[in-house]
Amino acid sequence: MLITLWLRLGAFLIKALLLLLGLGLLGWALATAWFAWQHSGPVSAQEQIPDGEAAMTQDIIQTAVRIVDQHRENTRYLRDAHAKAHGCVKAQVQVLPDLAPELRQGVFSEPGKTWQALIRLSNGNAYPQFDSIRDARGMAIKLFDVTGQQLSADQQGRGEQDFVMFSHPNFFVSNVAEYRQNMAAQADGKTAMAFFPSGDPRTWQVRHLFIALKTLSPAPDSPTRTTYFSVSPYKFGEANAKFRVMPDPASCPDYTLPAQNHSLPNFLRNALNQQLSTDRVPACFVLQIQRQDPSKYMPIEDTSIEWRESDAPFETVARINIPAQDFDTPVLNLQCDNQSFNPWFGLEAHRPVGGINRLRKAVYEAVSDYRHRRNAEQ
Repeated sequence: MLITLWLRLGAFLIKALLLLLGLGLLGWALATAWFAWQHSGPVSAQEQIPDGEAAMTQDIIQTAVRIVDQHRENTRYLRDAHAKAHGCVKAQVQVLPDLAPELRQGVFSEPGKTWQALIRLSNGNAYPQFDSIRDARGMAIKLFDVTGQQLSADQQGRGEQDFVMFSHPNFFVSNVAEYRQNMAAQADGKTAMAFFPSGDPRTWQVRHLFIALKTLSPAPDSPTRTTYFSVSPYKFGEANAKFRVMPDPASCPDYTLPAQNHSLPNFLRNALNQQLSTDRVPACFVLQIQRQDPSKYMPIEDTSIEWRESDAPFETVARINIPAQDFDTPVLNLQCDNQSFNPWFGLEAHRPVGGINRLRKAVYEAVSDYRHRRNAEQ
């Protein structure tokens, strides 16, 4: 009797589990089909500014300043993101000598031209932490002596072109509204509310949570072993495009980085110093663009969407060489800390587009001014 009962109970549980599995697979298939339908082309090649964006931007600036206050290191005020630098290094960015005519735009308009540059390599967090902690990694490039009218009317004497990137192809928020909600939750220490703002499942941002988890990746062996993406789009002449920087070891001497002690808090800086300063071996990258095809689903107002390479391949426009150098000194590190990188420092040919870039313009300027002013008061 008991054996029969147990067998029937076991059979019922197996059927129930199979039913739940079937329902789960059906739900997954329906969600996948819905997502594919919602995220299919064509898209607009023009910016679309939603109502209330300016007010939301002011809220975000206040939150960003609050984060700077929360995370200051002793008496020094740090960036609200990418606070910890592994170093600022001198570099040369050479436009391909045989660059195709349609790719000769802005700072890439002269084939073979070599730009002197400064590159800042960093962790993504707003607070300096051990390099072994999962995080995004950042690369910011500044080209010097750039001629032509700058984007900002008050920056005409600057003569720079900045490219700001980090180590994941898409962002964990879509637009300014989501950024405001996410940033406010994290500033208040309510991390769960960043992606689950209410009990209503319709407000949950599960896909964005998975993007954030993938963005917080284990540390590479060195900042020179990472691929960096612009995430948000920019003008590239008349087109819209995203940028990518990839390691290009074939263009540099063969080099094997000695094993690094990942338990050290600053092992990424140590690795960079080992290669460039101790072993005197340069590092090489390629700088690429991915041009928008508006007939495909490649939106400019949603940074959570990765532009598929099957829709538009990346095209190399320049090579980057970071020569052997001594960069890790108190004077150079202070200069690095005081340096501002902003995608709005540059030419009209590379104008940042989309909501997140419009937000960046206001936030970068406000936070940079606040940080430099408070540091000057120390």
